[in-house]
Amino acid sequence: MIVIGAVLLVVAFLAKIAFLWTVGIILVVVGAVLFLLGSLGHAVGGRRHYW
Repeated sequence: MIVIGAVLLVVAFLAKIAFLWTVGIILVVVGAVLFLLGSLGHAVGGRRHYW
């Protein structure tokens, strides 16, 4: 999810599309939160690890 968000940010920057920029930021933030929760040992969506 973090990688997809980063790719969308790059595409949005190059193509100057504000909607993709917003979606990319959201995906990066959500992916980072899920990664952090999973690495701390909290179950995320019924899974012990998220990657």
